[in-house]
Amino acid sequence: MNPRSGDSNLGKVVSVRGSVVDIRFDNYLPPIYSMLHAGKGGRVAIEVLAQLDAHLVRGVALTPTEGLARGMVVEDSGGPLLAPVGKSILSRMFDVFGNVIDRHPMPENVEWRSVHQSPPPLARRSTQSEIFETGIKVIDVLAPLERGGKAGLFGGAGVGKTVLLTEMIHNMVGHHEGVSIFCGIGERCREGEELYRDMKQAGVLPNMVMVFGQMNEPPGSRFRVGHTALTMAEYFRDDEHRDVLLLIDNIFRFIQAGSEISGMMGQMPSRLGYQPTMGTELSSLEERIANTDTGAITSIQAVYVPADDFTDPAAVHTFSHLSASIVLSRKRAGEGLYPAIDPLQSSSKMATPGIVGERHYALAQQIRNTLAQYDDLKDIIAMLGLEQLSAVDRAVVARARRLERFLTQPFYTTEQFSGIAGRLVSLADALDGCERILHDEFRDVPESALYMIGTVDEAWGKMKDGQSSSAADKQKVVAT
Repeated sequence: MNPRSGDSNLGKVVSVRGSVVDIRFDNYLPPIYSMLHAGKGGRVAIEVLAQLDAHLVRGVALTPTEGLARGMVVEDSGGPLLAPVGKSILSRMFDVFGNVIDRHPMPENVEWRSVHQSPPPLARRSTQSEIFETGIKVIDVLAPLERGGKAGLFGGAGVGKTVLLTEMIHNMVGHHEGVSIFCGIGERCREGEELYRDMKQAGVLPNMVMVFGQMNEPPGSRFRVGHTALTMAEYFRDDEHRDVLLLIDNIFRFIQAGSEISGMMGQMPSRLGYQPTMGTELSSLEERIANTDTGAITSIQAVYVPADDFTDPAAVHTFSHLSASIVLSRKRAGEGLYPAIDPLQSSSKMATPGIVGERHYALAQQIRNTLAQYDDLKDIIAMLGLEQLSAVDRAVVARARRLERFLTQPFYTTEQFSGIAGRLVSLADALDGCERILHDEFRDVPESALYMIGTVDEAWGKMKDGQSSSAADKQKVVAT
């Protein structure tokens, strides 16, 4: 924690209710967002969220409140929560206060800045729309990401949000000149430790910063950790003039922490028990992620969808801020189609002829059309069988099934589990493969040859390997 100079303004604890603490000040009231410290060595950090009367403030503790009691002295730090910024924070792991949590000493030559910053004014924002390539076929073809935009990964528990985020870090930090900042909001400490180890092995840690507010920490800490990460991202964008990739896992936990704080503060709950200020709180975070004249912060956010219900207020509010929505489907995960991205529900505001080009737009529409027709025919196939379809419909089904398998991709981050080497596929190769499948070039190739490959030409090699292995199996049977 960063001590600030100035006259000490002391108060006394009036009441403690969980993480909510009421404090009386006789001199003058600390402003909203001021940081207060109480307990032995200022161990308990409290952020002021409301001024109740001329002498009373109500704050939320960002640390556990064990040992805090009525009558205890509280010291006003004289300023808001601060985050460390500077070149020396690269390759390090921090908590919400800017303390290092990677067992290495605190970096030197850091500057401390308030986590409460205003979004860049409209005059400074860039009006150009550029595509941000990820190397993942289904995303680049059907839901292209925007440089300086916000993309959401929507999905329930266990459908692959964190794996997809980790793969994007691997692909983009390896092929991207900028800085990556990973912000874990309310995630498991196991995931943070694994991510740190994986990024170190991949050699991308020197251009990366990690900030964590873990699942076991109080809601105040989880609520502010996103602002700490954004303050670091803004430094690299505005001072270093570098492009920043901000990965947030999971934005729903930010809303959840706000809901817990709102309940403890005694606010009347809104629809489905969410806080009435959810829209404002989410906007204060999301509007700071922008593309300016000095650089861009491109954000990819995992969004847990409660009970897979996309009408949930948390999902609806988050949708409104995004330029691309990548929806993960439990059904596709069950079929083994990874990444389990639903091509019909996923969308991007970038997918227009003026931005991606006429050919890309036409191909994406054709792919969606083919997959939608196959979706409509699934009930008939289930009841009557594939043989009862017309020749035209059978051709559509064959194309759609091959497209579905071609849009799967082996990931670098899952090599140790799948045993298949990861692939990075350029947009040109992905479009070429989809176009050739739509033109029936792979009509006689088995569907399995297109599953878990990179470029479409790998299917020929896979088919030959499959034929040679089946021939060898037949020879073994004959010999026995």
